Amino acid sequence: MAESTVPTEYQAKPVSNREDLRGDERYLAPPVDIYETKEELIAIADLPGVDKENINVRVENDELTIEGKVRHAAPGDAIYNEFSLLNFYRRFTLSEKIDREKISANLKNGVLTLKLPKAEEAKPRKIAVSIS
Repeated sequence: MAESTVPTEYQAKPVSNREDLRGDERYLAPPVDIYETKEELIAIADLPGVDKENINVRVENDELTIEGKVRHAAPGDAIYNEFSLLNFYRRFTLSEKIDREKISANLKNGVLTLKLPKAEEAKPRKIAVSIS
């Protein structure tokens, strides 16, 4: 799984592509930890202030996109702001070794846990040796 949110200096992508996807809003890339087991990849993303109704996780054209909109908890209308909460956006390119149909997501206390099961052909397996 490779990140494709922000181009590196070696992979220059046109900025207009990214702007078309996200509009004029400003976003933060949430920190994500990725772990691998024999059966799956597990991605854990911190999305403080995002609830279930305001999160969008999707797979399209081999890309996993995480988008979360922060809900302001303060009552009433703001009179003065010294900072504003930003929404979250992160995108990863998936390899063919991930079973896209079985991806699951769970959001608890602002932490998103994604389980990306490996396709059967990508899982390690033991080969039985026969004696002839």
